[in-house]
Amino acid sequence: MADIIDGRAIARQLDEKTKAQVDEMIAAGMTRPGLVVILVGEDGASQVYVRRKIKACEKVGINSIEHRLPADTSQEDLLALIDKLNKDPEVHGILCQVPLPEHIDTRLVLRSISPEKDVDGFHPVNVGRLSTGTGGIVPCTPLGVMILLQSVIDDFVGKDAVVIGKSNIVGKPVANLLLDAECTVTVTHIYTHGLPEIARKADIIVAAAGAPELVKGDWVKPGAVIIDVGITRIMGDDGKEKLVGDVAFDECQHAKAITPVPGGVGPMTIACLLANTVQAAKALQSNGARDDHYHDAPSRSMFTKAATNA
Repeated sequence: MADIIDGRAIARQLDEKTKAQVDEMIAAGMTRPGLVVILVGEDGASQVYVRRKIKACEKVGINSIEHRLPADTSQEDLLALIDKLNKDPEVHGILCQVPLPEHIDTRLVLRSISPEKDVDGFHPVNVGRLSTGTGGIVPCTPLGVMILLQSVIDDFVGKDAVVIGKSNIVGKPVANLLLDAECTVTVTHIYTHGLPEIARKADIIVAAAGAPELVKGDWVKPGAVIIDVGITRIMGDDGKEKLVGDVAFDECQHAKAITPVPGGVGPMTIACLLANTVQAAKALQSNGARDDHYHDAPSRSMFTKAATNA
């Protein structure tokens, strides 16, 4: 049987370290880290996610400020709010929940957030720094993936890793982080030929395709480590809805370790958001608005630093 990588437990450990960092900042006379979440419109899933983020902030001592804007908010007004927040010294992290209404240019909005306060790691400056190994705030889910992997893998050097899915949010940044950990990385996508054969060679499989139970048991070699980023609601054989990942979980018990769905990657995303907010707050207050203050340049120890020092 594969070992189950308990994302909830690892997220709690990271939250404890994040809270300790906040306490140390307050004791040192620094401003309490502040995270602003902007929600435009009434998207149900976004509202649930925002509530979870606010609750998580309260647990670790981060000031959480919410801006709920009507769906007909103009792009100009939204950009003006972000500009104001960029200049606010008590705001260290800014997160604009997507999807945004159709009349708003999402890419323009995300680019308008100061890279120093872009705790989601989506700004082109942070994306570029990550891809070139020169620092930057690391996107939350990819950072969480690496922390989960590090919980069961002592040495990444030379391991074969396959990332299934090439999204800008997960697939590409995870691939960059695995490369920085000295893995040999293959990124696959919908047009990849021979995906099962490619996966069978992997020591590490990160499934982030958004395709329920895509990865079958015979795709996985014994002893591989599987991180399942996907989450989809499907109808079970009993006629009830259930959540499944991109991996056929029951078929892959010959793996060394695997993340469950739910309870694997999901809890890590919010925990890493909080860790990023504290790192941004510390950097902004220590160095001011310098362009070199983000996380250390990615390396084999980068995600370890985020887990232990955030």
